[in-house]
Amino acid sequence: MIDDVVTAADGRSVGYTDTQADGTPVLWCNGGPGSRLEGVGMAPTAAEAGYRLVGLDRPGYGRSTPLPGRTIADGVPDALAVLDHLGIERCAVAGISTGGAHALALAAMAPERVLGVVACCALTDMRWDEGRAMLTVNPGVSELWDAPDRAAALAIAVDMLGEDGAKLTEPDPDVQLPPADQAMFADPEFLAGLAPNLVASFAQGVAGYVDDRLADGPGWGSFDVGAVRCPVTVLHGGSDTVVAVAHAHHTASIVPGARLVVLDDRGHFSILPEVVAALSSTLAR
Repeated sequence: MIDDVVTAADGRSVGYTDTQADGTPVLWCNGGPGSRLEGVGMAPTAAEAGYRLVGLDRPGYGRSTPLPGRTIADGVPDALAVLDHLGIERCAVAGISTGGAHALALAAMAPERVLGVVACCALTDMRWDEGRAMLTVNPGVSELWDAPDRAAALAIAVDMLGEDGAKLTEPDPDVQLPPADQAMFADPEFLAGLAPNLVASFAQGVAGYVDDRLADGPGWGSFDVGAVRCPVTVLHGGSDTVVAVAHAHHTASIVPGARLVVLDDRGHFSILPEVVAALSSTLAR
């Protein structure tokens, strides 16, 4: 596996990984918090199915230079810089949670480069008031959206997560995970695989996470989701207690031709093993 940095057009560094497997390239757009390492644990399954996973750090995560004030659309040039560096003309895209919007933005803004998208357990457009209200029950989210400036948001996030994200591993009584998610977090192998991604996510403190929230808070106005032309699968767990399944229904209603797949017993984390199969069904359309 390659784990390296490419220089974007504006001179910033963009961290990326490339499993170098034979097969169709798949750009993995990580959750928030997350990093270029998020999809590495799925690489063997993906390779077996004929996919080459490529991950990248959004600005402020891992090895990517922060970009204060970034929008969702601002992530597209970084993705294209990685694809160009690797000589990848066309790819599928998997967007996880926060990354779902970034996957759709790439498909909308560079349609000639994207074969298909899977938006998994993804937040929808926050211009939809009902969906926004569902997320404000999550600890800290509304505080970050309502912060008077980025400095205040950074201070809130440090208090909430810890500078290195250590508080994420502490039980949160306000978030009750479904049994399928609880089983994953009780699995030592899953936790061992999660650790490197967590370290990379907070390699630069909470900047990446804060800038994600400040980017998704205003909604998807920085790109035209109606311009998406490739096949899209909106994949969600019906038992997701982090991002309500209503978000998936709304996304499927605003993305042209999107197919909605809801697995009732899966939660926000236990839905991830279904991404590879969803990619195959999406690209077969």
